[in-house]
Amino acid sequence: MSHPPAAHDGGRSAPAPPATAWDHPEPLPVSSAPVPEYGSGSLADLLPTLAAGLGVPGTAAAIPELTPADRNCVFLIDGLGWEQLKAHPDEAPFMTSLLDSSRGGTGRPITAGYPATTATSLASVGTGLPPGAHGLPGYTARNPDTGELMNQLRWNPWTEPRAWQPYPTVFQLADAAGVHTAQVSSPTFEQTPLTKIALSGGTFLGRLSGEERMDLAAEQLAAGDRSLVYTYYAEVDGKGHRFGVDSDPWRGQLMYVDRLVQRLAEQLPPRTALYVTADHGMIDIPFDEQHRIDFDEDWELRAGVALLGGEGRARHVYAVPGAEADVLAVWREVLGEQFWVAGRDEAIAAGWFGPHIDERVYARIGDVVAAARDDVLIIASQREPKESAMVGNHGSMTAVEQLVPLLEVRT
Repeated sequence: MSHPPAAHDGGRSAPAPPATAWDHPEPLPVSSAPVPEYGSGSLADLLPTLAAGLGVPGTAAAIPELTPADRNCVFLIDGLGWEQLKAHPDEAPFMTSLLDSSRGGTGRPITAGYPATTATSLASVGTGLPPGAHGLPGYTARNPDTGELMNQLRWNPWTEPRAWQPYPTVFQLADAAGVHTAQVSSPTFEQTPLTKIALSGGTFLGRLSGEERMDLAAEQLAAGDRSLVYTYYAEVDGKGHRFGVDSDPWRGQLMYVDRLVQRLAEQLPPRTALYVTADHGMIDIPFDEQHRIDFDEDWELRAGVALLGGEGRARHVYAVPGAEADVLAVWREVLGEQFWVAGRDEAIAAGWFGPHIDERVYARIGDVVAAARDDVLIIASQREPKESAMVGNHGSMTAVEQLVPLLEVRT
C-alpha cells in the first residue's frame, strides 16, 4: 500500500540537549534502537501484500515471499509474541509444527511496529500504514486540538474517529474491488471507534466463542471466489497482563488458542492461505522499585512535564512549553542507561514511527519519547493504578515485545 501524501519531513533534527556536569555513563544512543521493519516485514505490510495478490487497486506486495492466494484469512492472537510461542512448544503443538521447516513449515517473525501495543498494531494491520501515517502512536497520546490525553484503545475522551484516522482500511479497498470481505470477532467490538477506523469494510460478524469464530471464518472464506477474512482472539493478552507470561492461566490460554488455530486450519476451503500473527509480545516486570520507576513519586522525572502518555515501556512525555530541552536532558540523565530516550524529531528521524509522519500526527508524538531496553517500567501509581499493577507489559522495541509470528497454512 503506498504511503499517503502530506507527510511531515522526518529528516528534521531535534536540538541537542544542553551539556551537564553530571558524571554518569553515556545514555543509549538513539541510533542503537532496533527500528521495526516497516515496508518489508512489519504488521503494516501484511494485508496490503494479501490484497495485492487479490488484485486490489491501491495496494502493493511488501512481503514478496507470500504467494498470492484466492482466499486469505488473518487470525490475530492478541499478545502472542514470537519468543513466547517459541518458548512453549508443548502448549502449542500445532502452531509449533508450522515452524518446523522439515515438515514444510515456513513460520517466521515479523515486527509489530512502534509502539508494540494493541491500538497501534491493529491500526497498522487494518490500514496497512505505519503509526506515523495512521496516527495512533501509542496507548495514550495527546490530542493537539484539545491538549488532553486520548486513550486510543478505549477512545476516551471521545474524538471524531474519521478526523483522527482518515485513511481507508485495506478491507474497505478490498470490498470496493469486489473481494468478499469479513471480520469475525467478539460482538462487543462491532461498534467501537477503533474497529470503525482500523478494521471495518465488508461485513462484521460477532460471535462470542472462539470455536464459533473459527467455524464462521471458514464459512466466510468459502463464500467468495476471492476472499479476505480477519478473525481475532484477545485472552492470551488478558491473562498475560493479569498473571504474567508463563503463568498457568497464560499457558492454558495458549493451549486453547492453539486448538482454535488447528480447528480453523482443518476447515479451510481450497485455494486458501491462513496467516496466524499477533499484535505484540509481552514481558513480565518484577514488582520492586528497581524495575518499576514511579513517575508520580519521582520529582526529577515530573519536572517540566505537562502530560505523561503512552504506557510503562513506551512513554510519550509532553513538556510544559519552553521546557522541552530540559525535560529531554533530565530523562536522558535519569533513564538513559535503561531506555532509549529521544526528542520527538530524533525519534522521527530514526524511523521509530515509520518512514513518514503526517502533519496531523506530528504533535501527537511526545516532546520526549522513551522506549525501554531493560526489564523496567515507568509506572504512574496514582494516575494509572490499573496499568501500574499489571504483571505482563509491552510497548517497546525489544525482541520479546516487537517480534510476532507469521505462520502460514495453505490449501
